Amino acid sequence: MPRSIKPHSGRLRVGRYSETQRLYLLTCTVHERRAVFTGFTCARLLIAELRRAQDEGLVDSLAWVVMPDHFHWLTVLQQGSVEQLMQRVKGRSARVLNQALGRSGRLWQSGYHDRALRREEDVQAVARYSVANPLRAGLVGRLGDYPFWDAVWL
Repeated sequence: MPRSIKPHSGRLRVGRYSETQRLYLLTCTVHERRAVFTGFTCARLLIAELRRAQDEGLVDSLAWVVMPDHFHWLTVLQQGSVEQLMQRVKGRSARVLNQALGRSGRLWQSGYHDRALRREEDVQAVARYSVANPLRAGLVGRLGDYPFWDAVWL
């Protein structure tokens, strides 16, 4: 029986490599799709780690949305690799979230999903689609009612 290919591998998709100054749409899912980010505290702890990566000069964040069991993050990679970035964000957020939740162990699913965007793509359309996830999921009736997203175009 052939080995199945996992949709969220621990590295960039086959044939890809990280490039600084490249646009990436990154998605990461909570282990076993647990709804960790339904409350304000946990969502804000993750958001703080996304902002920390920008403050450290690793990325320019263009847009992000934190859903109950995953997040989407539209970035421009400034230094290092996507793999290093995701290891740092996932590791740091797991530590602070596990502490806040009074638990230990695995928080994130292995790996992440990456999509490298071309400069000529409509980046704002990708951002709008990503941050509209709460609407499509039926979490809110208006995007403005959802507190866990941001975009540089506001």
